[in-house]
Amino acid sequence: MVNRFILNETSYHGSGAINSIADEAKIRGFKKAFVCSGPDLIKFGVTKNVLDVLDKNGLTYEVFSDIKPNPTIQNVQNGVEAFKLSGADYIIAIGGGSPMDTAKAIGIIIKNPEFADVRSLEGVADTKNKAVPIIAIPTTAGTAAETTINYVITDSEKNRKMVCVDPHDIPIIAIIDPDMMSSMPKGLTAATGMDALTHAIEGYITAGAWELSDMFHLKAIEIISRSLRSAVDNTQEGRAGMALGQYVAGMGFSNVGLGIVHSMAHPLGALYDTPHGIANAIILPTVMEYNAEATGDKYKYIAQAMGVKGTENMTVEEYRKAAIDAVKKLSEDIKIPKDLKEIVKKEDIPFLAQSAYDDACRPGNPKETSVADITKLYESLI
Repeated sequence: MVNRFILNETSYHGSGAINSIADEAKIRGFKKAFVCSGPDLIKFGVTKNVLDVLDKNGLTYEVFSDIKPNPTIQNVQNGVEAFKLSGADYIIAIGGGSPMDTAKAIGIIIKNPEFADVRSLEGVADTKNKAVPIIAIPTTAGTAAETTINYVITDSEKNRKMVCVDPHDIPIIAIIDPDMMSSMPKGLTAATGMDALTHAIEGYITAGAWELSDMFHLKAIEIISRSLRSAVDNTQEGRAGMALGQYVAGMGFSNVGLGIVHSMAHPLGALYDTPHGIANAIILPTVMEYNAEATGDKYKYIAQAMGVKGTENMTVEEYRKAAIDAVKKLSEDIKIPKDLKEIVKKEDIPFLAQSAYDDACRPGNPKETSVADITKLYESLI
């Protein structure tokens, strides 16, 4: 069996890393940036931190902010037209997963115009050309979109999220600057942090996992588990830890896939606009219980990475429970809701279950599943 691993060409880490944007743009001969960022990031001055770097270095740019929290096909198509009119030759994506996902889709379509309908990008699209060069700067510590080959676009007409997987979309440069994440409110820090933990745990137990991806995922679980509580309290150490932990998780799962936590979370975002991290955090312990029998001894190492002591003396049942309990305790400590009662309508469950089963993340689940199984999992959470 041959395993493939794809990472950014270059990444910068640490406080002040955004200043490296100018050097990279000049070295690579870029002329004008198409800056993708969300309206709130512009409103609250987060985007300005990057624009100030560009202004200081005499680098021209145009800003595109027609991006929803769960970006739609129309957002992407509007962005493609704006890019064509801008005269830009590279993209700077600033934000959480939404601006970066939008930037990836724009970049792919500009270089592969036969996919302009956007829907044809779902799954593993047969694109021929690399996307427009992207410099990605996360403002949340969760999605790791700056280092993945995945992006998610919402099909509003069908109330579903399209998971797109394409090695041609990975940003050439990732700028991981914890200062860009310091303005995140507690709730968003908690939600995106649990998204990162879900990436690490699902990536570790997914069907495609192997030694190299395991290395990244276990380290990510360790870093996130020790950093998330203090990041929610907005400490510098916690922010820095989460900035690194979520990136390390992304390096792993981007290459091996995820599972049904994500496939169940995606329809919640599409139908109810539920924040992705919140959906993942609520679903994760329940799916861990469901998957436990198909994970060998991996829950022992998850528990150890999360700081559980004495796992070497535990039975299989004990260390599996310990890993799940550690996830539940972390969620509780950072005020994540315990169930989907305030989100899911019972009459929607058949649609949600079928959507989750059809989702691109579902085949990576370590345990074979069915629409009926997923239906029961949703029902257990309301």
